[in-house]
Amino acid sequence: MELLVRYLDRSNSVSSTTTQDLIKEENLRDDLKFYFMSPCEKYKARRHFPWKLAVQILKIVMITTQLILFGLNNQLVVSYKEENTMALKNLFLKDYSGVDEDDYSVAVYTQEGVYDSLFYFLDQYSQLGQLSVGPISYAQGDDGSFLPIVICKQHYKRGSSDEAYDIDAQLETVCVPHDPKTTNEWKTHNSSFFDLDFYRLVDITISFKLKGINLQTVRSRELPDCYSFHITITFDNQCHSGKVKIFLDIDAQSSTCQDWKISGTAQKNTHYLLVFDGFVILVCLTSAVLCTRSIVLAIRLLQRFSRFLHENYNHSVCEDDQGEFLNGWYVLVIVSDLLAIIGSILKMEIQAKSLTSYDVCSIFLGTSTLMVWVGVIRYLGYFQKYNVLILTMKAAFPKVLRFCCCAGMIYLGYTFCGWIVLGPYHEKFEGLSRVAECLFSLLNGDDMFTTFAQLKDKNTLVWFFSRAYLYSFISLFIYMVLSLFIALITDAYETIKNYQKHGFPLTDLQKFLREQKDFVVSEESSQADYHTRYSTFCCCQRAPENDDVILIS
Repeated sequence: MELLVRYLDRSNSVSSTTTQDLIKEENLRDDLKFYFMSPCEKYKARRHFPWKLAVQILKIVMITTQLILFGLNNQLVVSYKEENTMALKNLFLKDYSGVDEDDYSVAVYTQEGVYDSLFYFLDQYSQLGQLSVGPISYAQGDDGSFLPIVICKQHYKRGSSDEAYDIDAQLETVCVPHDPKTTNEWKTHNSSFFDLDFYRLVDITISFKLKGINLQTVRSRELPDCYSFHITITFDNQCHSGKVKIFLDIDAQSSTCQDWKISGTAQKNTHYLLVFDGFVILVCLTSAVLCTRSIVLAIRLLQRFSRFLHENYNHSVCEDDQGEFLNGWYVLVIVSDLLAIIGSILKMEIQAKSLTSYDVCSIFLGTSTLMVWVGVIRYLGYFQKYNVLILTMKAAFPKVLRFCCCAGMIYLGYTFCGWIVLGPYHEKFEGLSRVAECLFSLLNGDDMFTTFAQLKDKNTLVWFFSRAYLYSFISLFIYMVLSLFIALITDAYETIKNYQKHGFPLTDLQKFLREQKDFVVSEESSQADYHTRYSTFCCCQRAPENDDVILIS
């Protein structure tokens, strides 16, 4: 009798343990199935509102609106700088045609031309207030006095124009300041400075500062920007080829306007924009927190599934199944949120006139908007017909990357070869970056005839080499490399289409969700398996009443 009681107790204990294991297995299966559902399916299953999807839609609208507003303002800033550059060139450079000649603005070929251009600038500069039609004036120091203009000439320490060419290569620099209001007196008192020895003259540099204000932003109901223009005019005679190139370079720096007073609605609209940017930051923080929470819960689910396989089947989770839990879309969303937050903070500082980094802010906002719109693809992936692009890119990317590494070596070889041989004779091959851009255009079939025709045929050997160089590059990359590149993508596309017709291979995770006990990889599955495997994450929520169950919504 006692043995019977022990046997019954042992049987009850084993039965209880088995029941608990089955309950845990079913709970894990339910959590995994719920985890890989689409937002609509999750709402139908447990009435959990898809907060992450709603936040993403709101974020797309707000970030795009923010980008458009900032882009319109940035266009005003860029156009102001470009128009001021054009205006100053027309004011200060004699015989400026309105279009730069190559990388310089004007060129002179006689000594008289150099003196005329130099004195023309001095006269124009002294009459700036009467000549300029824009709000540009002389820059002032802290004491209220005008900042002087500085003229420097650089020449060889010793040089002779005789046939002996007795030249000391050491350079000497002589600089003199000049008050903008005393041009005539200054030229008289420093007449010896303008006795130029052209055979040893290297360059003449004129540096000065101006100030201006951009009133375009007032029309768009924003506070105006004040600018400091650091201008440098250079008479370049380094080549001593008989051609003196004249450059005008402008470094425009925005600063806070002092003692400004704007009436109307500019200040109020600026406050509205600051509030809007603050709301964008709040939405991005919410999105980043939700995605981070989903990643954490996904890792917990992966640990539970890995522990289940190890305890019951004594093997680990494969890489494909791990990739289903560690979703790269969430990382993309978090990175875009961080970039949007940084860009919004910079935009707020710019609108408050505390910073002037328009280019840096545009890079952050532009990159974040790009990532946000790319992230929309993950929701299109819930539809089988739209998911082909994602699956094809995922399947072809490793092969394409390896192929590009091999083709890149050949491309770099052509780049260096073209630069060293054709650079002196063709403007498209003057620099490494320009060579790479030219070859990329040829690779896409653009501007072919112009590239052939613009090569100077003064050197017969280089002309023949250029033909062999261009024909070989075009034949190799268009007819072979580009065709193989397309073939790799086409092969991946055909593979995906074949899987969609006959089913994707099953993994351990998919078999577990289908309640199959054998974890042997099969070659067939249904369209439902395809949807299960390639679905992505949504909002996650943990049920507090049971620590062993993670509910994902």
